Amino acid sequence: MGDTAAELVRRARSRAGLTQRQLARRARTAQSVVARIERGLTSPSWTTLTRLVAAAGFALRADLELRRAAARSLPLDDVARILRLSPAQRLDEVGNINRFVHAARRV
Repeated sequence: MGDTAAELVRRARSRAGLTQRQLARRARTAQSVVARIERGLTSPSWTTLTRLVAAAGFALRADLELRRAAARSLPLDDVARILRLSPAQRLDEVGNINRFVHAARRV
């Protein structure tokens, strides 16, 4: 669960006992495409991903799973600390949180 395209291709290729070149040949693509996908440098389309996995002798399935929403509120013990901050410090705090969330979404 939660495997990346890179992990799926690498695992399928490894379990099939294939080199990147062999997998690429079977999937009718270049070895460099397989290498870039396995290193996570590029994200393949669903079609390309299923073709690579199939070339290794495996089927790829997709399913929907309901995810629990992350808690979006601050812990109650943090409220007292924030209330002690000056307005300028509160703005800095919001900016820090915003930068953190933005950076985390890029990962």
